[in-house]
Amino acid sequence: MVVTKCLFLSSTSVGKHVRVLHNALAKRASSHFNYVPDSKSPVAGEKQKMNMFQAINNAMDLALDSDPSAMVFGEDVAFGGVFRCSMELQKKYGKNRVFNTPLCEQGIIGFGIGVANMGSTAIAEIQFADYIFPAFDQLVNEAAKCRYRSGGLFDCGSLTVRAPCGAVGHGALYHSQSPEAYFAHTPGLKVVIPRGPIKAKGLLLSCIQDRDPCIMFEPKTLYRAAVEEVPTSQYLSPIGEADILRQGNDVTLIGWGTQVHVLLEVADMAKKEFGVNCEVIDLVSILPWDKDTVCKSAQKTGRVLVAHEAPLTGGFGGEISSVIHAECFLSLEAPVARVTGFDTPFPHVFEPFYLPDKWRCMQAVKNLLNLIARCKGHGDKVPPLCDGEREDLRLYLVMVNNIGQRIQQ
Repeated sequence: MVVTKCLFLSSTSVGKHVRVLHNALAKRASSHFNYVPDSKSPVAGEKQKMNMFQAINNAMDLALDSDPSAMVFGEDVAFGGVFRCSMELQKKYGKNRVFNTPLCEQGIIGFGIGVANMGSTAIAEIQFADYIFPAFDQLVNEAAKCRYRSGGLFDCGSLTVRAPCGAVGHGALYHSQSPEAYFAHTPGLKVVIPRGPIKAKGLLLSCIQDRDPCIMFEPKTLYRAAVEEVPTSQYLSPIGEADILRQGNDVTLIGWGTQVHVLLEVADMAKKEFGVNCEVIDLVSILPWDKDTVCKSAQKTGRVLVAHEAPLTGGFGGEISSVIHAECFLSLEAPVARVTGFDTPFPHVFEPFYLPDKWRCMQAVKNLLNLIARCKGHGDKVPPLCDGEREDLRLYLVMVNNIGQRIQQ
């Protein structure tokens, strides 16, 4: 492995191998998942090949066209935004309905709350989810509580907030965070995260039509990497309903956003290496979340792995784990496993080791299966990896552990 070899370099070759290491990390950081497109269309009719930012653009286009009160605003949205999600919308609908705001997140959300209270449909963009925190008070203390505190006299349910989130390969600590758990603690909000273009369009249209303020966190690495045949007509994806992307009886794998594609690959690997059938669930909606689908799967398989990019402590995987242990305890064959980011700031050069990639998830699946075999007194019945794969996995996990300790120090 490149990283291991670099530990034993002579001084004359350091420069060359550092470049090799940098290139290897860059490649890994931009491709820690293999995208799996949705093959099933939610509605019949005409379809068009779109990536995720085009599908989001299409959803906003349809919303602006069908609702004269709708408006799109945020930093740089007039020319299309840094991720091009609002391209051409100002030209089509005018400067009064698609416009730039000052660089002031609390102002963007405060304005959106006011617009929504006056009866208009507000579609606000926070340029990066990492910068949503200045608007935290506006979202959790104003938007989420507006209807409740006024006894139903006012509400800003027509407010939708879009925010690009998650790892992208080079975003480092201020452009890579996944803050969904912060908002999951707030009654009055709805929080969703799409896994691709079809889901993104349907979820965004559902958020816009929903009568509660909604936040859609959009995994930015999927904007261009995710391409599907997307229906051109309006359709809705239900908020609060998880999707079972693959049926299985042995282990339940739960994720959302980009992590879903990591888990789909892990399911393939587990089938090949261990001969087990994993059930893969895309949670889709963080608040509210689909407890019924998750618990039914946990009761069926008895083994559950939850994976997400956000840090372990306080991550939403902890809430899922707690509910599964409370509701499905007698059906479980092992404690719920979690594979997540580390409890550190999101790193730059160490991003590949921070992410809950397929190797870390695969090891967690193996641990779940081995635990079952040992507890039942049958020894380790899981087929071993071949020598080369075992050694690669061992070295990789050692490096991840060492780097995690270095980051924490």
